[in-house]
Amino acid sequence: MNHPFERIHGPMTRKQLLRRAAVGGATLSLPGILAACGGDGGIEGQQAATGAGDTTVAQELADEITVSNWPFYIDQNDDATSFPTLDQFTEETGVKVNYLEDINSNEEFFGEIQAPLSRGQGIDRDIIVPTAWLAARLLNLGYLQKLDKSAIPNIDNLEDTLASPAWDPNRDYSLPWQSYITGVGYDPKKVGGEITSVEQLLDPALKGKITMLDSMEDTIGLFLLEMGVDPSGEIDPTAYDEAVAKVQKAVDDGQIRSFTGNDYTGPLAKGDVWASLAWSGDILILQPDNPNLQFTVPDAGGMTSVDTMVIPTGGDVYTASTFMNFFYDPEIAAQVTAYVQYITPVKGTKEAIEATNPELVEDPLVFPTPEALENLYEFNAEAIENPEFQEQWQAVIGV
Repeated sequence: MNHPFERIHGPMTRKQLLRRAAVGGATLSLPGILAACGGDGGIEGQQAATGAGDTTVAQELADEITVSNWPFYIDQNDDATSFPTLDQFTEETGVKVNYLEDINSNEEFFGEIQAPLSRGQGIDRDIIVPTAWLAARLLNLGYLQKLDKSAIPNIDNLEDTLASPAWDPNRDYSLPWQSYITGVGYDPKKVGGEITSVEQLLDPALKGKITMLDSMEDTIGLFLLEMGVDPSGEIDPTAYDEAVAKVQKAVDDGQIRSFTGNDYTGPLAKGDVWASLAWSGDILILQPDNPNLQFTVPDAGGMTSVDTMVIPTGGDVYTASTFMNFFYDPEIAAQVTAYVQYITPVKGTKEAIEATNPELVEDPLVFPTPEALENLYEFNAEAIENPEFQEQWQAVIGV
């Protein structure tokens, strides 16, 4: 019987891979996992900073909007020359979309935008899509603007479990884009069989052939789970030290080829890397170059969170809010989900997909079952912001 999270799909067309070529305390219940994806990304009990990002909204659409997102996170046509849903948005609103796939990792992106935002300057972006914990940090620092909810009637389609995260309880500053699962992507022919634990990545036979994610919450989270520690609860520093030491030894031994953001995909597809800590939506689209690739969540559990649309200082609030509203139409969300194959936050998406792609509805990585959700955890928000933890992790990855 297959692992409930294991994905083994047939190949896509070669053209669909072109967009990849440049890129080298408690178990969660069904309602609880999505709440965790959207709800625990900030410091526990943290509320929106008073007056943070307040602005007067002119309800007039701009000629153009600029959006920063992660690579490979929206639908494209077969020859990778256009984004169909973005084209539909332009046809419907007249607003041209300057769409940038320039978020490789959260900390890296924060380092790029922190200086101008700290001076109250814009970053030439109307929407950015950080993971929830970074969105919470940006809000706490006063770098975000409120949404214009009058322009987002489709906010009613937000999954109920995502409606009230602790860091933005009324969703005044944020809307989820997609949720994801962190596990292992690998070629069983190269690694010698099935991978069911992150410990297997430390096998000397794989020396120099594995990559891990540069995000503490993903990599350390998986190792804590392997140790029997729930990373969503309060994390004992001793357990954290043990997990960090395990990864540090792998670095010292030359076991880990590199720490990556989204850029693990190219080497994994080419076969230069045999196994990677990976995000759930990536492996399918890499299969045309490497049909052997599989994605699985370790038996001990997987990590999860939600990538979140927010409007930074200087962004056009009304146009950005109109953009968010467009992507909360279930028919539009279905087009995106069918392509990226991450977990949608939009009610009605499953029903919209079912008529045209019933097999996708059965994929537990896209529409997780209760059984699958019970094995996912979100890293404790306070631990992510713990300066000692951060310092230790940065030393490991060489920052």
